[in-house]
Amino acid sequence: MFTRTLRPALSLLLVMTVLTGLAYPLLITGIARVAFPQQAAGSLVIQHGKAVGSQLIGQSFSDPKYFWSRPSATTPQPYNGVASTGSNLGPLNPALIDGVKAQAKALHDADPANTQPIPVELVTASASGLDPEISPAAARYQAARVARVRGLPTGRVEALIASHTQGRLLGLFGEPRINVLELNLALDGLH
Repeated sequence: MFTRTLRPALSLLLVMTVLTGLAYPLLITGIARVAFPQQAAGSLVIQHGKAVGSQLIGQSFSDPKYFWSRPSATTPQPYNGVASTGSNLGPLNPALIDGVKAQAKALHDADPANTQPIPVELVTASASGLDPEISPAAARYQAARVARVRGLPTGRVEALIASHTQGRLLGLFGEPRINVLELNLALDGLH
């Protein structure tokens, strides 16, 4: 009697494992690779035939000749996709306040003549800690520094910012944004 109950249960387990654990994931992966090849491959940014990053995960930039990303909350390695998380620090937490002060000091030290208010995303991490984008205001805040260090006219850097600004999704959702990696790669391509 026990084997009459166990055999159908094990058979169903095996069939469902093959269907939901193998067949379905392979089917969906195949459809994704055909319908959305770049996204299915990780939205990689390719330069000179080599992957230099992903459109979906931020990278750390600290050289003054580059636009800086939002700070990452992942530790010990910044922008680590495996450790994706926010800092979970409350607004009165001394560690958050110290981090914001340190980031503001780094921005000021890189461009002491800049007296504009610092956009909040340049001193605070996103909820995932991996945000690859900044607002146009955050890019404009850094434009004079990048132009000065690279010896470029500020207008040319601002035009590059404008050309890399992505609007709201369907004109309604989200905020205008700029992918920092793509903007910095475009800067490197300027002569």
